[in-house]
Amino acid sequence: MYKIKCLNPISKYGLNLLTDNYTITDDVNEAEGILVRSASMHEMELPEGLEAIARAGAGVNNIPIGKCAEKGIVVFNTPGANANGVKELVVAGLLLGSRDIAGGIEWVKNNASDPAIGKTMEKAKKQFAGNEIKGKTLGVVGLGAIGILVANTAVDLGMKVIGYDPYISVNSALHLSTHVQVCDKLEDLAPQCDFLSVHVPLLDSTKGMINKGVFDLMKDGAVVLNFARDLLVNDDDLEAAIEAGKVKCYVTDFPNAKTANMKHVVATPHLGASTEESEDNCAVMAVQEMMDYLENGNIVNSVNFPRCDMGPLKGTVRICIFNKNVPNMIGQFASVLANCGVNIPSMTNTSKGDLAYTLMDADQDIDDSVVEKLAAIPEVFKVRVIRR
Repeated sequence: MYKIKCLNPISKYGLNLLTDNYTITDDVNEAEGILVRSASMHEMELPEGLEAIARAGAGVNNIPIGKCAEKGIVVFNTPGANANGVKELVVAGLLLGSRDIAGGIEWVKNNASDPAIGKTMEKAKKQFAGNEIKGKTLGVVGLGAIGILVANTAVDLGMKVIGYDPYISVNSALHLSTHVQVCDKLEDLAPQCDFLSVHVPLLDSTKGMINKGVFDLMKDGAVVLNFARDLLVNDDDLEAAIEAGKVKCYVTDFPNAKTANMKHVVATPHLGASTEESEDNCAVMAVQEMMDYLENGNIVNSVNFPRCDMGPLKGTVRICIFNKNVPNMIGQFASVLANCGVNIPSMTNTSKGDLAYTLMDADQDIDDSVVEKLAAIPEVFKVRVIRR
């Protein structure tokens, strides 16, 4: 029986997938799996028996990734599960940035008591005139699950679309519309854009990537959209670009104390994935990932360990080994098991940076002494055994 702790309310569509082998616990200290959305875990004492954390969403800045890796706790996220919800809000952002819809709505609120509003609005509406997005050029920075959908939808709306992503995956490339041009450098993309939309994860290498250097290259009066993370854009440089007329409007789903008080900023309170459908999709994916790991040792969509999938457990036991990514580890595992008389009909090994993960199916049960010998190998920091 696996015990699961929910740190936030999780959609019933995900929780209903849990079989009779699972129970929801109120005591985090006995949890083998944690399901979380926005609750911060950085100050939490991680339970000794915790095997996995599944974040029902893409961002994992509320989870201590490094600390989990050191303990062999696999952290999952759900990339793409909320992509359509975010994409639809980005489309709304394109319209909010091109047409002064927000200004027009505010005018109506401020003049709601005017009995002649039907007439006065005909004169007032001129100040809210904007532009159509059809025929305009959209630059999409980051061609992951959301960026792909944004780019393809913009093509359908009649926009010229140019994408930039030096790390685009084969899967993403296959789903990208043939009408989307791909640019090799951000510096080459920026001068062409009427609209620039950012869809990259927040990393040390991407923090502040939309800065003065990019703004200076852009057309006068361009619109910048940020539905990824606020720190991707340098706020001081953005403010200067707005004052200089380089940026006509900044549309963001991640306002902060500075941008929320800046002129020509249209901000929403992180609504990208705030749809019933997105929450349901994220919950389903998070639960499925956690169940597959707890029952089979398979890792899919982990942010701290490599992808490794051997399908359902078919043998008697499956041995899961976490170790440092150094030479001759597989040889040492095989030697220990051979000396203990354990036959391994199938195995797989993958690595990600400094970490590696190995799955091995054995056609016979193993006792604690075998596990202890594997765990005693230098650079191995966790051994887990799953039995049928």
